[in-house]
Amino acid sequence: FTLPVYTHITSVFLHWYVTSPLKLRWCSSKKAKAAALSFLPILTWLPSYPVKQYLFSDVVSGLSTGVVQLPQGLAYAMLAAVPPVYGLYSSFYPVLLYTFFGTSRHISVGTFAVISLMIGSVAVREAPDSMFTILPANGSNMSAVLDVEARDARRVQVAVVLTTLVGIIQFVLGLLRFGFVAIYLTEPLVRGFTTAASVHVVISQLKYLLGVKTQRFSGPLSAIYVSWNSPILLPFFFLVWFCCLFGNGKKFNYLNERFKKKLPIPIPGEIIVVIVSTSVSYGMSLADDYHVDVVGKIPTGLLPPTAPEFSLLPSLVTDSFAVAIVGFSMGISLAKTFALKHSYSVDGNQELIALGLCNFISSFFQTFAITCSMSRSLVQESTGGKTQIAGLLGSLMVLLVVVAIGFVFQPLPQTALAAIIMVNLLGMFKQFRDIPTLWRNSKIELAIWLVAFVASVLLGLDYGLLAAIAFAILTVIYRTQSPESAILGHVPGTGLYCDVDEYEEAAEYEGIKIFHYNSSIYFANSDLYVNALKEKVTCHVIYGGKQDYFRFISRATFEEWGPGFEIKSTCKNKDDSMRLLHLCLGPKTRLTS
Repeated sequence: FTLPVYTHITSVFLHWYVTSPLKLRWCSSKKAKAAALSFLPILTWLPSYPVKQYLFSDVVSGLSTGVVQLPQGLAYAMLAAVPPVYGLYSSFYPVLLYTFFGTSRHISVGTFAVISLMIGSVAVREAPDSMFTILPANGSNMSAVLDVEARDARRVQVAVVLTTLVGIIQFVLGLLRFGFVAIYLTEPLVRGFTTAASVHVVISQLKYLLGVKTQRFSGPLSAIYVSWNSPILLPFFFLVWFCCLFGNGKKFNYLNERFKKKLPIPIPGEIIVVIVSTSVSYGMSLADDYHVDVVGKIPTGLLPPTAPEFSLLPSLVTDSFAVAIVGFSMGISLAKTFALKHSYSVDGNQELIALGLCNFISSFFQTFAITCSMSRSLVQESTGGKTQIAGLLGSLMVLLVVVAIGFVFQPLPQTALAAIIMVNLLGMFKQFRDIPTLWRNSKIELAIWLVAFVASVLLGLDYGLLAAIAFAILTVIYRTQSPESAILGHVPGTGLYCDVDEYEEAAEYEGIKIFHYNSSIYFANSDLYVNALKEKVTCHVIYGGKQDYFRFISRATFEEWGPGFEIKSTCKNKDDSMRLLHLCLGPKTRLTS
């Protein structure tokens, strides 16, 4: 380079380095500390933990949550199509990890019915009973024998690999700051989807509740196949649905609420059911004498870490995305609810990272995917839980069972676990009451609820979720295509401007039209905007002595016409000028006159 050119390049680089937001900086200790505190939120609150004020409340809340988490872990493992002990593993490792990485003080992470059912449908699809049916070697008329041990081992492998993928997806999305994706799962969509999931849960658990041997199906129309092959289940399904929708629900919850001020801790209904049913089963030898299905062997101790069977990855990618998004949306919605109630904030991106690490790391210890549970979170919050210490103590109770007294629950009948699952579906079935409310408030949101419900029941939870999201996006396009428009008038004595067609007291200003359009303007709805404007504002454009229909779309168009632009009202004398006030309520609100 010649000297002048070199000097010019140097000056340009120095100017870019000083002014560019992308300039490189050495990592200071302050930035490193901020990054560590952001990645490990426990470092922000544990050093200043007020032991005297919080510890007792966290201990009581942790014990109360633990006695609920134990039977739910055993029960939801049945939904995931794996042996019950893996539900205990999934109730320990992820909760322990969330204490370090999570930002919510009140949610209880662990097994959850909807996620467990989604995992179970994938496990049954990838490892059906037909793969493990052993035919008699001598060709006799003896019926085929199902190798339950090999089938369960394969389903555990599928669930573990799926959990690993879910963790990776959630962790990467958190690093990429994709916490906003939960906004696409609107409340009607989530409630319709979870209601459909509760239908699948009931259908899958009726065979355990009634002791009926039925084949488990997965994929589209699986609910129809089960009902067709086992019509005896249908009347009992509608009976359960009716009781959940119109019944009084959990009597223990009623007693806890009724005597809330007098009880030091809530009555643990689930653990009472587990203890009583286990005692009866053991005392009457139900498994040996009456062939009642029980939990069976619960190994003592924790399993050593093992690598997942990565050869299963290609067939599980689509399912892992569905489980990852649903799990995060459930967790962040409940976390924000409690954060708003108790005046603190949660970080959606850090929650994604926390759930991702919980699932990914725990999968090496034979767990299946987790999220937060509404019922356990309500127990943890209502019993006075203050921080994540409560969840940690609950997980330690599960650890005690796994390493010391797990054998006590081996005679537990599977019927009791099915009953626990169905009772916990009470809140989901009550979401059918959303329908009349949505009918009165918003037909579009009602359509989203119904599509999410019907699609998830008929197509399965994975394809149903995709169909519901696609339909929700279409409704967004529809809303921009058909927004509301109105002429606004001033309500005397107030600062309000209302639709003159709906409010008799609203009066227009003399010579001024206030046009309100409830959407931003873009290429897809510009013609609809012009038509609505022509319909609401009857006027002509006078420009350069020529008359034309009003063609104003944006401020730029208005300004391009310059000072010669004038609006004349066809309803008034042609010599009287009229001004137009344009209101567009969208991402960019404009005020044009």
